[in-house]
Amino acid sequence: MKVFVGGVAAAFLGLLGMIIWPHCVLKIILGGIPLILLLGGLMAAYLGYDEVKDKLPFCKTCGTTDPSSDAKLREETERYKQEAERLQSELDKSKTS
Repeated sequence: MKVFVGGVAAAFLGLLGMIIWPHCVLKIILGGIPLILLLGGLMAAYLGYDEVKDKLPFCKTCGTTDPSSDAKLREETERYKQEAERLQSELDKSKTS
């Protein structure tokens, strides 16, 4: 309730300020528009750059794969497959019991 009353009071004071000093409000708005456009444009460009970078088919660090790391990945994959099969067989045994 306090937040609501504070919000209504702030809105009333803001409206009153716009009525009393309309020329100052317009100067602030006119000065803020280029700043908002600049910051919004920079943010959109940054987000667009990240999106384009993610969609590129190649990567500088990905191009130099180490053959030993591929073997390690295969071994780890095989180990996980065996673990999954073992857990599946245990699950099947517990279902039949």
